[in-house]
Amino acid sequence: MESEQSEQSEPKSGRRLLTGRVVSDKMDKTVTVEVVRTVMHRKYHKFVTRRKRVHAHDESNECKVDDEVVIQESRPLSRTKRWVVIERRKSSGIVTE
Repeated sequence: MESEQSEQSEPKSGRRLLTGRVVSDKMDKTVTVEVVRTVMHRKYHKFVTRRKRVHAHDESNECKVDDEVVIQESRPLSRTKRWVVIERRKSSGIVTE
């Protein structure tokens, strides 16, 4: 009985979680997140950087540029939006004036 309750309180499984950096917050309730990953090159066995930019839903408009966020895969919310911001971590702390 307890195992059934603990499974229900956890978020839905099978949905990917990614960590990235907000690069644009100009849209209403939407942020552009850049996800960076490193992979090993097949031939040269050197680590190379791969980047992907995705649109994520930010219901409260609290995410700003350079914030680190955790996004979760979701159902399609618009033509290009398939991710939802679930956690806003720290910002980089760099202030440009």
